[in-house]
Amino acid sequence: MTDIPLAFPACPLTTFAALRAHQSAAVWLDGAAGGRYSIMSAAPRGQLVSRWGRTRWFPGDAHRSVADDPQAGRDLGDGDPLAILNTYLDDRPHPSLPFASGAIGYFGYELGRRLQQQPSADAGMPDMAVGLYDWALVLDHRQRRAWLAGEPPAHIADWLGNSPHATPGAWWSPGDVCATPGYASYGRTFQRVSDYLQAGDCYQVNLARRLRASFAGDPLGVYADFRDAAGGPFAAYLELPGGPILSGSPERFLSLRDGRVETAPIKGTRRRVADPAQDELLRDDLLTSPKDRAENLMIVDLLRNDLGRACQVGSVRVPRLFALESFVTVHHMVSTVTGQLRGDRSATDLLRDCLPGGSITGAPKYRAMQIIDEIEGEPRGIYCGSIGYIGDDGAMDTSIAIRTLTARGGELDYRAGGGLVNDSDCRAEFDETESKAAAFRHLIAIGEEHSSAGQRRTGSDRVKTQSSSDFGRTGG
Repeated sequence: MTDIPLAFPACPLTTFAALRAHQSAAVWLDGAAGGRYSIMSAAPRGQLVSRWGRTRWFPGDAHRSVADDPQAGRDLGDGDPLAILNTYLDDRPHPSLPFASGAIGYFGYELGRRLQQQPSADAGMPDMAVGLYDWALVLDHRQRRAWLAGEPPAHIADWLGNSPHATPGAWWSPGDVCATPGYASYGRTFQRVSDYLQAGDCYQVNLARRLRASFAGDPLGVYADFRDAAGGPFAAYLELPGGPILSGSPERFLSLRDGRVETAPIKGTRRRVADPAQDELLRDDLLTSPKDRAENLMIVDLLRNDLGRACQVGSVRVPRLFALESFVTVHHMVSTVTGQLRGDRSATDLLRDCLPGGSITGAPKYRAMQIIDEIEGEPRGIYCGSIGYIGDDGAMDTSIAIRTLTARGGELDYRAGGGLVNDSDCRAEFDETESKAAAFRHLIAIGEEHSSAGQRRTGSDRVKTQSSSDFGRTGG
């Protein structure tokens, strides 16, 4: 395999739109907003889809609707989906780029429940959906360089050469957001969690709310607006069974390269405001908050334990604790935990040991997940699962699927949550979910503007309002 250098695209959005126009099952791991790399691909040699307790293989780029047919595809049995995935990965070292071939897709929250030996209801979408891709377009935003890696299709250079003429389609929304539970109902669920915390069942439980809005039009058009509103370095757009999935995640889950493991849990949030002085006060309040520091430390300890299951004894470290990262709508407190993978463990083993991420369950993880299931009363789907790649070279990079929505059946579905501890305040915790939902509410307001008479902007209109520098900004 030879990496083919290309000119760095002036607008990655139109580049991906051109790719999607020619091939199905298109995927985009979008690191433009604060990350270093973006990875695009399409036309996989096949897809692995796990749902209803069984995993199926679909040769080629099967349509997204296959996820709704329990008889479709080749049945691979009811075994561990990650062990099955591991058998489909090749041994292809590729040291020069982060990804050249392998699996790209998502691993839902309910897959984590299955791996934790907890019963899981059907989420209306697969627990896991990944494409096996033989090539990738890799963009290095730091050096503004681009390559075709792996074994790309014969005519891809022609498709990408036409990218300035490709645009996401228009979309619109009536503008109404249905958010459940509302404050009164949230107060009741908050009290139920508090009772468990005071009884000593858990130290922390993540409680989420669900927001939905109807829409029409092109999901990629929705993503074009959402990536500006969300602003996360681990953003993604996936056209896979159960999708489209649109993510603006700010949180790395698991990175693995050359045996080095890293996770960067977020715990602690403050909203952002337009006034710089007030914004700085909110930032400083987060950094000095004993409650937020204690919550963050709980999750760091949980992840040290999770990484310790797959890493060499004594190798797990915490090189960064209680750091600040700022994004478009929120400030976050972020820590970093690292380790060295044992020689007898693989990327899929590491993922199995850690899924779902402790930063969005609580501690202890197993009991927190039981309480979440009881109190929320419905599956989470992609929310709090993971999105990313596992390469044929054994490398992996995945995000926690927060600030993430699905765009299916004329509905946009989004979740926002926060970790509750003994000294949590109901009003403050509810307001934190609203801060995390701000990007979604802003997105729906944009959709309502599009729906006004004469205001349904086309994709080309949207792209013309953005300069190429918009796609290399850092979070915040």
